Amino acid sequence: SLSPCRFYLHPELSNDLVSKHPPGAHSLVAVSVGYFLEDFVDMLCNQKLHQSWELLFHHSVVIICFGIAVVLHQYVGFALVALLVEINSIFLHLRQILLMANLVHTTCYRLNSLVNLGTYVVFRMATLAWMSRWLFQNRHNVPAAAYAVGTLGMAIMTPMNIILLYRLLRSDFFK
Repeated sequence: SLSPCRFYLHPELSNDLVSKHPPGAHSLVAVSVGYFLEDFVDMLCNQKLHQSWELLFHHSVVIICFGIAVVLHQYVGFALVALLVEINSIFLHLRQILLMANLVHTTCYRLNSLVNLGTYVVFRMATLAWMSRWLFQNRHNVPAAAYAVGTLGMAIMTPMNIILLYRLLRSDFFK
């Protein structure tokens, strides 16, 4: 994800996540919607529902929220912040690959577990907390419908990510 670069190169984003966004940001969010749609369809076609329902639900929330940003050309900055969460996905996916390759008892897996936990806390938990705080602090500046969608999105994503963090800790650190 290019999100960290966007905030470094365009610090004004932190002042207005609703109506301002740098060149290319809208395209980045639109491409992200396409990725989540493709991954959603792939899971529907190739996985059993009981194995993928949480990710399907997650993808549905992201597609709706990002889709609103793309269609309205509003909240693109907020969507960029949300994309910071995906930095951790690199290490979550690498974890899955290492598990499938039966490399659980390797230094590579252990190192990935540590990096995964660190990026999880920084890029998932802290980002979701910051987004929730921003949404609450700006509730008077955000239309009721957008505030409702954002609040519902945060209310869904935060517990899902807390549960996933618990599962990761239980699996990789507290066996």
